Amino acid sequence: MLNKYARAFFTRVLTPFAAFLLRRGVSPDAVTLIGTAGVMAGALVFFPRGEFFWGTIVITLFVFSDLVDGNMARQAGVSSRWGAFLDSTLDRVADSAIFGGIALWYAGTGNDNILCAVAIFCLASGQVVSYTKARGESIGLPVAVNGLVERAERLVITLVAAGLAGLHNFGVPGIDVLLPIALWIVAVGSVVTLGQRVVTVRRESAEADAEAGTGATS
Repeated sequence: MLNKYARAFFTRVLTPFAAFLLRRGVSPDAVTLIGTAGVMAGALVFFPRGEFFWGTIVITLFVFSDLVDGNMARQAGVSSRWGAFLDSTLDRVADSAIFGGIALWYAGTGNDNILCAVAIFCLASGQVVSYTKARGESIGLPVAVNGLVERAERLVITLVAAGLAGLHNFGVPGIDVLLPIALWIVAVGSVVTLGQRVVTVRRESAEADAEAGTGATS
């Protein structure tokens, strides 16, 4: 849902910056790689130590590369299958680093095996949600559904909660409870979204098979 409405807004906002990078000779692929490296550093350096505020700041600075690289490719007229593949693949890497960093915190100093498991579930379910759409499209189906909690929602919910929870280190009491709440919301929302996509693929595949059968007998 957020992906549908927010992406167009941020694309317009970031267009001048994308044009600036192109004038400086920066390639879209370089932005994709740098952005992913920045997200991974923010997640895996800060989150396992419980420094959620600063980790979120670093991640947020780099996460917009996902919009900048595509914008640059379109402006330069160099959009390609390779660029789309690289962007999609590294998105999964970045997402894994975020939830992996949170899981490491709860597995270590955070000392909460249940929340560690929930974070790992969020990591895994996010990958499966993305896979269902990619696999459906690979067999020729549109997978025309806006899921309840897609990638944009997962990131916004998790990072906002993590950043606010990090204020606990600055003396704000009780606010650290926001991160566990966010993890449970993302976990449940991911299950719902997976169900939505599976149902959609089943319906679309049945319709496609019926049309193919009709065409074969006509």
